[in-house]
Amino acid sequence: MTETQTAEVEETVGDEIKPFTDEQDREIAYRSDSNPATASGESARQAVVAPGAATGRRKEAVARVRITPGSGKWTINGRTLDDYFPNKVHQQLVSDPFATAGVVDAYDVIARIDGGGITGQAGALRLGVARALNAVDAEASRPALKKAGMLSRDARIKERKKAGLKKARKAPQYSKR
Repeated sequence: MTETQTAEVEETVGDEIKPFTDEQDREIAYRSDSNPATASGESARQAVVAPGAATGRRKEAVARVRITPGSGKWTINGRTLDDYFPNKVHQQLVSDPFATAGVVDAYDVIARIDGGGITGQAGALRLGVARALNAVDAEASRPALKKAGMLSRDARIKERKKAGLKKARKAPQYSKR
């Protein structure tokens, strides 16, 4: 390329580039991936008017879950959500799939949970609710639930006790003499 051609290319490229302004920077800075309707507590989309059922497991706990279109009422082993899980962390954990799918208070939940402890039961219920939402409306809810990791079964279970040890890995106290 000659010097005149190089100068022409630089001029044409320089004309196409626009400098950033404060307005453009602010617009980019406040852009978010989250849906503003979901963040404010409203449902982002209409719930599908169909019941769904699924099973969730975590550690030793098994949760059989049914969801029906309704007003967000929870019934777990015949008790309300607040009675069954008084800890707010567990309440948040089990209601996360509805917030992720954008259908808060759109379904009533009826669940029967057996076995395990409180955290295991909450994890089983969360998986059951996520799977039930996926069964009802997989097209709309599956990508969000999958991205949040709510459709995966946590396979970690208690390790078995070994012979000669007190527990799975705890050894008896060592005596040198």
